[in-house]
Amino acid sequence: MNKKLVCAVPLAAAAAFGLYACGGDDHHDNDISSVQNVVVIYAENRSFDNLYGHFPGANGLQNVTAANSQQLDRDGSVLATLPTIWTGLTAKGVTPAISEAMTVNLPNSPFAIDDPKGFNTQLNVTTRDLYHRFYENQMQIDGGKNDKFAAWGDSGGLVMGHYDTPPDKLPLYKIAQQYTLADNFFMSAFGGSFLNHQWLICACTPVYPNADTSVAKGSISSVNADGVSLKTKTNPPPSALTGSADAQFVNSGTLTPDFFAVNTMQPPYQPSGNKPVTGGDQNLADPSQPTTLPPQTQQHIGDLLNSAGVSWAWYGGSWAAALADRSLINGAVNVVPDFQTHHQPFNYFVDLAPGTANRAQHLLDGGTNGSEFIKAIDAGTLPQVSFYKPQGNLNEHAGYTDVAQGDQHIADLISHLQKSPQWKNMVVVVTYDENGGFWDHVAPPKGDRWGPGTRIPALIISPYAKKGFVDHTQYDTTSILRFITKRFSLPELAGLKSRDDALVANGGKAMGDLTNALDFSQ
Repeated sequence: MNKKLVCAVPLAAAAAFGLYACGGDDHHDNDISSVQNVVVIYAENRSFDNLYGHFPGANGLQNVTAANSQQLDRDGSVLATLPTIWTGLTAKGVTPAISEAMTVNLPNSPFAIDDPKGFNTQLNVTTRDLYHRFYENQMQIDGGKNDKFAAWGDSGGLVMGHYDTPPDKLPLYKIAQQYTLADNFFMSAFGGSFLNHQWLICACTPVYPNADTSVAKGSISSVNADGVSLKTKTNPPPSALTGSADAQFVNSGTLTPDFFAVNTMQPPYQPSGNKPVTGGDQNLADPSQPTTLPPQTQQHIGDLLNSAGVSWAWYGGSWAAALADRSLINGAVNVVPDFQTHHQPFNYFVDLAPGTANRAQHLLDGGTNGSEFIKAIDAGTLPQVSFYKPQGNLNEHAGYTDVAQGDQHIADLISHLQKSPQWKNMVVVVTYDENGGFWDHVAPPKGDRWGPGTRIPALIISPYAKKGFVDHTQYDTTSILRFITKRFSLPELAGLKSRDDALVANGGKAMGDLTNALDFSQ
């Protein structure tokens, strides 16, 4: 029989969250009901092979051969070399720069970005950004062969780059060795951050009703009859060796032909990358801008948690600062941006609009450098379910930050969590929203039209986590929702069932719910 958790809860915290603010009896239930706090930390843009390709016991780069890594050109022929890294390997302003001219004639194979005998570009150096878009990701995956990442990217050979990442250089690597690393975990949706953040919270794809008669009609992608590839121009450059893919397409837009939003669109509410209408409601984004997504009404995990009386919050790094100072938004002024509006998925939903009690209770400031989130951790006042999004320069996204800063930031958060009064009954999931355009050698399982996409790292950190364990169970980002759903006995979001139905219909198996990474008998 399960015992009930009994503890004293600070009145202020109870009023705000209805939360369990204590650690609870240590593992007394021997089942999932022992878990009182779930914490999700969502970093940016790294494939599994890019960071963890050499992790002991994982399906990594030791399993890469010429046959499963060689990149093809757009016409299907084998590339003689990898394309030049267009505009150079390092991001603009980085010194010393690795220029485009220094990257010619790269062998057609994976390479270590930080190889001292090569580019010697270490984890604390910001590289250029790479394409990570909905249709392009599917074209790169090429039916599971993963052989057209260079052909359908905009960064040339950089797609094949990875880090050797010895443990003394990557703090999360050490933590992964202590707990559980999942090496068969895929991003839930093809493409980029915008769509994968939506799938993290609702297992759904946003919609733009009647887009063909709206200001966004020019954003509808031109797609071939297969539904997964973009139409190319009549006389595109003949080879990936002569130019990047961004000049190839008739229209790679933000919307599908049936009006789903799959690439970055802006929230309808501030903070948004689109300013308010002059003289209008300053809490809203200008709806006349083609990139402003109409408010969304789909059911999300917050709705289900509310209905079940389960406390939850989304902690956005620099959320309050972005609301107060628009120069922090999307790098409009700052050289290193601290805030990305499309990384705040709940800000797209009408039931969390400005002025609602729902918003005030659940969309919280993570603070500059995570300061407010850390205060809640240290005080033991985290709600039962917490999502934390690091600010831009701490999220590991290529193009505007490096791996080292974000990795250290998350490792520091783990240290705080381990000392928290709530730690004894906590499960922490650290993962990445998507691959950021970086190649990975493992074929994603065939699911539905939205994903899953490329494999990404995921760490399960908890007193319950299996120690020193590599979990080969098939997961994707929705596995986080599946775990939350199972733990709190929630109804199943429609997208979870449709994903599993598609996986099974394609000869595969349903996604795991992360419980294989846990041992409640410890």
